[in-house]
Amino acid sequence: MTAVLERPPQADAAPATLAALQQRAQRIRRLAVRMGEVQGQGYVGQALGIADVLAALYGEFLQYDPAEPKWEGRDRFLLSCGHYAIALYAALIEAGVIPEAELDTYGSDDSRLPMSGMAQYTPGMEISGGSLGQGLTIAVGMALGLKQKASDRWVVNLMGDGELDEGSTWEAAQAAAHHGLSNLLAIVDANNMQADGPCSGVMRYEPLADKWAAFGWIVRRVDGNDLAAVRQALAALRAAPGSAPRILIADTKLGRGVPFLESRDKAHFIRVEAEEWALALAALDTPAQAPVPGAAA
Repeated sequence: MTAVLERPPQADAAPATLAALQQRAQRIRRLAVRMGEVQGQGYVGQALGIADVLAALYGEFLQYDPAEPKWEGRDRFLLSCGHYAIALYAALIEAGVIPEAELDTYGSDDSRLPMSGMAQYTPGMEISGGSLGQGLTIAVGMALGLKQKASDRWVVNLMGDGELDEGSTWEAAQAAAHHGLSNLLAIVDANNMQADGPCSGVMRYEPLADKWAAFGWIVRRVDGNDLAAVRQALAALRAAPGSAPRILIADTKLGRGVPFLESRDKAHFIRVEAEEWALALAALDTPAQAPVPGAAA
């Protein structure tokens, strides 16, 4: 028998439109850029790239109560790649979980928004991610526990494609299929970049979809910056019959929406010059007209 859980206020809201989700994604990008400006550097490229996926998750897929982040009936979102924290903070601010006034404290002493995600500090942060390869293992345990409690809640785990180098990721993938964790959704941000360079050069992982399918997962692969495709894939994964765990492989572009960041050579961790932050925000507001640093007048 499925446990009956009280519904949060946002569960009864009207379904999101594609336009509303696109606006949410752009606000997430702007919030991430504004936080990056506080420190002058960071994992801004990843935040810009994954914004569409986070908009679809927090705008439509996940059940949560912004006023009560530890509500027992919530879906659990696990940020395995803890260095993406700036992206999740932006999504949580947009979702109303974290006050926007805290944005200016990003990465500062005593802030609830440290540069790498830490669950003990931040509302809505389920785990302290960053030791790559551990997020999916924790997600398997959470999903199994919820199954045993007869809960119908989801566990969603976001990981970077660099984490696919870790053997623990594939052990967790095998365990999830063995235990029939149909309430587990993994998301791989496939941007082909990790700290040591392009993933394809460090440890190539293709054919990625075939590998996950061989491990017994239901797989969808989409352009992660095509929000319509992302939301359709999430809906299909939610509705898929059977006991298999599900995975969305999202091919994204680092720095999406800010052309001069998209083309920056070392995009895993970037430093943005003081005068460039305003240009980045302008690019998000008016992509066709925003100036590019260094371009001829």
